[in-house]
Amino acid sequence: MAQRVRSQFKRPVPQRHFIKEWRKYRGLTQETLAERAAMTPNNLSQLENHKQRYSAEGLERLAEALQCEPAQLLTVDPSKDDAIWSIWERAKPAERLQIVAVAKALVSKTGT
Repeated sequence: MAQRVRSQFKRPVPQRHFIKEWRKYRGLTQETLAERAAMTPNNLSQLENHKQRYSAEGLERLAEALQCEPAQLLTVDPSKDDAIWSIWERAKPAERLQIVAVAKALVSKTGT
C-alpha cells in the first residue's frame, strides 16, 4: 500500500514538446496564448515547464491558437533558423516549388 501511495506523488515524466518555443515564435505572452487555448496561464506555465502533461485535446487547442499542427508542437523547434522547416516557412509559394523540386532531385539521386 505504501508503494502505491508514493507512486501517486511522483513527478510526471517530461513529455518532449516545443510549446514554449512556438509561443515565443508567434510573439505571444503566456496570458494571451492561455486565453486563446481556453486554459489558465498557470496551466500553460506548468505545461511549458514540463510539470504538467499535455492532453490530445489541449495540444489541439494550443496548435490552433499557435497556427500550426499538433504534431509540430511535438517535433518542430521554430527557433532554429537554419532548420528546413524554418526555411520552408519563410519561402514564398514559388520558392516552395523550387525547394520541393531540389529535394526530389536530391532524394532520387541518393536513392539509386
